[in-house]
Amino acid sequence: MTKPNSVESYNLYEACELVTSSRPVFLNELHEKMDTLDILDEEEIIRMAATDLGNPRKSTPLTIGDVFEGLTQLATSGVLEVTEIIESLHSELLLRPLGRFNEDYLTRWQKGLNRKFYNGMRHLVQQVGTGVTETNTKLVRKALRRHHDRRLSGAIKQGVNIINGMIGDHLIAQQNPLAVPMTIYDRYGQPLGNKLSGRIVLLCHGLCLSYLSWHPCEEDSLGENIALAQPQTTVLYLDYNTGKRISQNGRRLSHIMKQLLEDNPDITQIDLVGYSMGGLVARSALFYAEQEGLDWLDRVGNLITLGSPHQGALLERTGHYLLDIVGKVPFATSLSKMGNIRSAGIIDLRHGSIRDEDWKYLKQRDVLPEEFRHPTKLPRHVRTYFIAGSIVEGVYDSKATNLVGDGLVNIESALGEAGELHTLYVPEGRKAIFYGVSHLNLLYDRRIHYQVIEWLKDNGSIDSALKSRKESFPEDDIEVVV
Repeated sequence: MTKPNSVESYNLYEACELVTSSRPVFLNELHEKMDTLDILDEEEIIRMAATDLGNPRKSTPLTIGDVFEGLTQLATSGVLEVTEIIESLHSELLLRPLGRFNEDYLTRWQKGLNRKFYNGMRHLVQQVGTGVTETNTKLVRKALRRHHDRRLSGAIKQGVNIINGMIGDHLIAQQNPLAVPMTIYDRYGQPLGNKLSGRIVLLCHGLCLSYLSWHPCEEDSLGENIALAQPQTTVLYLDYNTGKRISQNGRRLSHIMKQLLEDNPDITQIDLVGYSMGGLVARSALFYAEQEGLDWLDRVGNLITLGSPHQGALLERTGHYLLDIVGKVPFATSLSKMGNIRSAGIIDLRHGSIRDEDWKYLKQRDVLPEEFRHPTKLPRHVRTYFIAGSIVEGVYDSKATNLVGDGLVNIESALGEAGELHTLYVPEGRKAIFYGVSHLNLLYDRRIHYQVIEWLKDNGSIDSALKSRKESFPEDDIEVVV
């Protein structure tokens, strides 16, 4: 196979044919061949990273007015999505019994009266939706003149971030005001504005959550415990659209950290703590900082992840598998399209994809199969720590225990353990398994808080890498000196 002349002419399936050809090709060689085709325009990459793709019109925190306008627009787009599914079902139910559900007759459908009818429906919905959105926006601005620019309450903010986690990339495509921009907040819930110096710790939340999920300012929260244990350390909170591609969020975070360091040159060390998807976003940011030679990477001391699916999440893999089965069942093919409404961020969790190359060449909204996923190693100078949870309260050395893990992420995935190509070689002394903890409770378990604080306080002064893997049980009584 000859090398394509441009990115547009490159087809993933041409690369896949290398595996099935008569000439044997090792996976490492295959990845090298695919990497030679990664010729995305550098200026375009910089432009994408420099602007917040979460909301092209706005880079400040959302307001009450944004929510009203966004929900109205979302209702219209939801009707359009339903129309697409109904048309797909109609064509299948009409053509399949006649044995004409094929490319030829689907092409004729595109030119027929039925298609014109559905196009008319879509146009009507768009016109009505545009009128309703403009009218509602005017009414809301008039009725809530004093409150239109008011910041969101905690409950509304959490609800908006859930919507972003489920369909965040759709919101971006539609330039919906509900799309959450990436923002860094201080421990008091204010967008970062003050000068910083010394050591900072950035907490990165997971899918469908927000910076409020860390419960800033509450006594038993992880952020407050870190601040009490290390008074000279500044705790910051990242808020972002979890429905975006993980690699897009990672690239954006990398450039935000670059700007943060330029604005605050007295920052001496940066530590990243990521929960679930947040750990993958942090890893992606480190990867792109290394790729682009950004200075902020040199200040990173520690990376700690809590239940992050480094090798993929079981729930998304299972969902994809079921949708694939449904898609092969007669008269149910169109229903499988409903699964494609889920966000690209959720799709990335299937194999823990944190690089653009894992999806950018695909014609469909998907990710590469696991065997073609690009390896992403950790920066050598960053001390990395992995925490895994297990809903089992005792040690049972079985495949079932590992598979169940914390209920959403299995133990091997959270500890970065996989085949030779994708294993993240973190020393055993920097891994910990906490039994009797579900995925969500990884955020709130006191044992985990103390372990994170211990690693941050140690800061590489003791060679923990030489120790054995830590295992903690619900009855463990752990204390930390504050």
